[in-house]
Amino acid sequence: MLETFIEEFAYLGIFLTLLGGSLGLPIPEELPIVTSGVLAHQLVVRWWIALPVCLVGVLSGDVVLYWVGHHWGERILEWPLVRRVLPRRRAEWLKARYRRYGVRIVFAARHVMGLRAAAFLTAGIARFSFWRFFLVDAGAAIVGVSLQFTLAYLFTDQIERILIDVHRAERWAALVLLVAVAAGLAIAAYRRARRDVGIDPATGEATDTEKDDV
Repeated sequence: MLETFIEEFAYLGIFLTLLGGSLGLPIPEELPIVTSGVLAHQLVVRWWIALPVCLVGVLSGDVVLYWVGHHWGERILEWPLVRRVLPRRRAEWLKARYRRYGVRIVFAARHVMGLRAAAFLTAGIARFSFWRFFLVDAGAAIVGVSLQFTLAYLFTDQIERILIDVHRAERWAALVLLVAVAAGLAIAAYRRARRDVGIDPATGEATDTEKDDV
């Protein structure tokens, strides 16, 4: 589905997918980057355009998060959507450490999927220097995004084989799950039927009520 979207809209699709993922859509950042590398290998997109677009998409989302935190400050901690990724306790913890380890936090957060949004919002709230934030984030993104894109580009054939194996395993897992659910429902129905006629499902003997009737 993601590959089809990117193929259809090419570079705009890459940019919008990465921007949306940075802003909270349930799309891991790594997925569109790897997809872009695979499509570049298949000559659907040009690598020398797709890679910079990936970088711009990633950094645009990061800058938006920083700007939101900087502009609205701690008021955003009351927003329901923000509370999901940045509870007040985590925000206070990050703010305290930004004073001493700001550069390290930005660099590390760029490579940790579950920490990015929270760390970049907090950078804005804590009034961490924008240019320090941007330069560190851009440096980390150039390294990380370029590496992911290049690996996907060089090892497209292996990735496709892995995906085929994953899809095959998913089909078998779904089949096993369906059989297990069907078996569970059948056992539950059998036990209910035995109880209805006065037979203990565990022992196979008549229940006390049934014995009294006899």
